[in-house]
Amino acid sequence: MRSEYVVPQGTNKIVMLKLMLVEASAYSLARCKLENLLNKSMRIRMTDGRTLVGLFLCTDRDCNVILGSAQEFLKSTDSFSQGEPRVLGLAMIPGHHVVSIEVESESLQTTTHGL
Repeated sequence: MRSEYVVPQGTNKIVMLKLMLVEASAYSLARCKLENLLNKSMRIRMTDGRTLVGLFLCTDRDCNVILGSAQEFLKSTDSFSQGEPRVLGLAMIPGHHVVSIEVESESLQTTTHGL
């Protein structure tokens, strides 16, 4: 992370340094949370109604997501049937198509108990 700060004239430099530290701390916390989600099973709902399920591999500044071992579930017209999944393998989901992201709870529990 590299940011440039211009200190306005008359602004206390100590205040600016404190703001920079808070921002760096928030960035570190967010990065740590994302790193803990690596290789966890996720369900991503998309704007067109499709749902992708796969392992979280990476993301970027634009909120694009890469899933490994991904399967696609089409929006069902019948509320009782999910239909057969389509195997995609490696999938890239553009951030502007993401409606929601869920981490499967079993995926989170296995890593905390496995340590």
